[in-house]
Amino acid sequence: MLAAVSSPARVRRRTAAPSERVRVRRVHDKAAYDRDAVKAILDEALVAHVGFAHDGQPFVIPTLHARIGEQVYVHGSSASRTLRALGAGVPMCLTVTLLDGMVFARSMFEMSANYRSAVVLGNGRPVTGEQEKLRALEAFSEQVLPGRWEQVRKPTRQELKATAVLALSLDEASAKISTGGPDDGEGEDAALDVWAGHVPIRLVAGLPVPCPHLRPGIEPPSGIAGYQGRLTPACQAPARAAARARTAS
Repeated sequence: MLAAVSSPARVRRRTAAPSERVRVRRVHDKAAYDRDAVKAILDEALVAHVGFAHDGQPFVIPTLHARIGEQVYVHGSSASRTLRALGAGVPMCLTVTLLDGMVFARSMFEMSANYRSAVVLGNGRPVTGEQEKLRALEAFSEQVLPGRWEQVRKPTRQELKATAVLALSLDEASAKISTGGPDDGEGEDAALDVWAGHVPIRLVAGLPVPCPHLRPGIEPPSGIAGYQGRLTPACQAPARAAARARTAS
């Protein structure tokens, strides 16, 4: 579901890209190389896309992700082709995008979107230690819903064995951020009798739908009942930020 909201404020940026591979070349004034900007985008997003080439065929796979400190983690089945290929050292690219609005200009050429996106390049490191794997799985849980890890059954040894986890360093990462309205307000198209502006957008949560096999009398916890709080940007959600700090400690 999409609902109109205010666009996020601009974040602090710096000009020194961590590498030429992640330097923003198109509309470079929208680049954000500040590590905190990259982390904020990763932390708010629910879905990432992992890109890689295997046997000459490019793949882009959607996946859940979570960040702990200076690393972002992805996970899946130990039998997954994606996880096995990346665990063998195939270079990877992880991206997330947060859509903040649509920009309507006076011409089709200037129509665009407001967004915050992050790109991380590198080689995934297979996580083999049980404690680090558990910590990563807790981070995945907290990414989706802070506090859920303490409410549910923890993974068994067999489940841990069946789960592959990869860690990707944030050493090569950049963000790109677009905000505000169209850029044609001071050009010749400004004389056209066409409405121009932008429509803010964000993700909203619907009402919880109980499992049909749920035993009677079990009510949704506050985090589920008020899941919209999870979708509020981290800068506006102190509880979520506190939960992430507990995971990262």
